[in-house]
Amino acid sequence: MVVSTAENKAPSPRQLQSVRATLRSPRRLKTEALAGLVVALALIPEAIAFSVIAGVDPRIGLFASFTMAVTISFVGGRPAMISAATGAVALVIAPLMRSHGLDHLIAAVILAGVFQILLAAAGVTRLMRFIPRSVMVGFVNALAILVFMAQLPELIGVPWLVYPLVAAGLVIVVGLPRITTVVPSPLVAIVVLTVVAVLAGLDVPTVNDKGQLPESLPGFFLPNVPLTWETFQVLAPFSLSMALVGLLESLMTAKLVDDITDTRSNKTRESWGQGVANIVTGFLGGMGGCAVIGQTMINVKGSGARSRVSTFLAGVFLLVLVVVLGDVVGLIPMAALVAVMIFVSAITFEWHSIAPRTLRRMPKSETAVMLITVGVVVATHNLAIGVGVGVLAAMAMFARRVAHFVTVERTVLEVNGENVATYTVDGELFFASSNDLYMQFEYALDAEPEISRVVVDLHASHLWDASTIAVLDAVTEKYRRHGREVQLLGLNSASVQMRERLAGKLNAGN
Repeated sequence: MVVSTAENKAPSPRQLQSVRATLRSPRRLKTEALAGLVVALALIPEAIAFSVIAGVDPRIGLFASFTMAVTISFVGGRPAMISAATGAVALVIAPLMRSHGLDHLIAAVILAGVFQILLAAAGVTRLMRFIPRSVMVGFVNALAILVFMAQLPELIGVPWLVYPLVAAGLVIVVGLPRITTVVPSPLVAIVVLTVVAVLAGLDVPTVNDKGQLPESLPGFFLPNVPLTWETFQVLAPFSLSMALVGLLESLMTAKLVDDITDTRSNKTRESWGQGVANIVTGFLGGMGGCAVIGQTMINVKGSGARSRVSTFLAGVFLLVLVVVLGDVVGLIPMAALVAVMIFVSAITFEWHSIAPRTLRRMPKSETAVMLITVGVVVATHNLAIGVGVGVLAAMAMFARRVAHFVTVERTVLEVNGENVATYTVDGELFFASSNDLYMQFEYALDAEPEISRVVVDLHASHLWDASTIAVLDAVTEKYRRHGREVQLLGLNSASVQMRERLAGKLNAGN
């Protein structure tokens, strides 16, 4: 008798993303629900903190986290990724709130959503291929450091009882999975520490100390701003910055989750989905947001969630917790949430990237790019600036490295009774490599009577830009002043077309 093992076969990573399969599996549904609950609890203090950064009422940040999570669970392109109010977005829009008030801020959030949809339609996601691995590692490490740094205010100048509570929380979140994984260890840590703090009457900071929780559901909000060109000029810089920062943080986080789950996400859908979520959030009076790395890591790494169900439930649980169970949630000691976020920071950091063995094997330029990315992100608390600087550093170091691969070899051959000086150029010619090309020729030596002609063999090269054409023009002109004509051989069709279009036209006056 043959017994089928199909039912016992572990589901594939892609099957774990299926909402239908999750709803049909009580075990998977429990995992997704508990993950959503843990994420919701972790979102509350951060949403309040980000509201303070933006200069708005805590309810604005909490409503934003709810609407972003619920909306992106339907329209997003990366299952299990959490979107909510974020510090990066708060930093961008805070100056607008101070100068023009809440109505302009909400209008800017809506306009940012429109920009994100337009950027998605324009194919901005294709730019992700230009972000090298070293920048990605730097991005992840910087986020881990920022998550840890965000907990420091909760550990400085607080009652001494906070420290043993945080230590106990870390023991639970790290040690419990070695005994059982039935319930996510972060949730157990939060429940246990809350019960201990309440029963023992411990005088430690709680969620209530962070700000007032809302007592009603969010309603439709239409910003009261004049629909004029002047208003657009005020909003556009903030909205475009918010759109770019939000997309960059979301797409980088999506790429990270792709690696963790061994699945692929739809980056274009995620881009316009972020836009839709921000538009919905704006019309419901929220401050906008994007993907949040810390809560996403809690969801995916800490709790094992894989589908949109966890993202949806995180938003729903957040609303229920702050509106219906606000009194209970307010009793949660901040020490419990700090312990969870420290754990998230530790599991997010790419420890192997700073291991001595890795540093010895890795090219120094790659390590430098990673460190530059980390340094800029941590210094500015702005992921977009850090990643941008990291990419520019990677490009500069790549160009410098490739430039040194170009070689020029001179040989003198007798052809039909004439001595011909032949220069064989091997390598890619662009602005970084072609600048040195000009100095690789023996102009005076080739002007001697025994040399009849000069040939430059470019079979093993390719002309990439106008800088190279200008250098070849300069080489040809210098030989002409020495009474020698230069023959260029071996150009491929693309290089020929570029040279025919630009040769002789790049000097002043042409």
